Amino acid sequence: MIAIFASLITRCYMKTKQFSQKVIFKALPEDVYNTLIDSKNHSAFTGTKAVIGKKAGDKYSAYDGYIEGVNIELIPGKKIVQTWKAYDEGWPEKHYSTIEFVFKKTKEGTELQFTHSDIPVDVKADYEQGWKDYYWKPLKAMLEK
Repeated sequence: MIAIFASLITRCYMKTKQFSQKVIFKALPEDVYNTLIDSKNHSAFTGTKAVIGKKAGDKYSAYDGYIEGVNIELIPGKKIVQTWKAYDEGWPEKHYSTIEFVFKKTKEGTELQFTHSDIPVDVKADYEQGWKDYYWKPLKAMLEK
């Protein structure tokens, strides 16, 4: 809770942006959800260590601790909302952004609507591309074998 409060204060003094991305997976919504939220599956598709709590309020980390946050809302097969922070140059030390994954079943499989908000303006483009390169591409490769 302290981290979220500190992040709110930081946002008052920092310009932030958000972006949304839509990705189609040839897999069921439950499979996409479980691959993202399960430590073992997440580690498998990223090729790095992930430790992810199973319920709202639990902490998580991914990419060998490069990313961390807290699960805010988890609705299996439907929605994931988390705080998100990167340990990276250009990312303010105490700032947490918010990520949201919404899963919708389609004829093709799953439409994932992803939104990343409260990103520092100076690094928005890097993270926008990063989700494509480090999440959607390897996740598709794993789910669509």
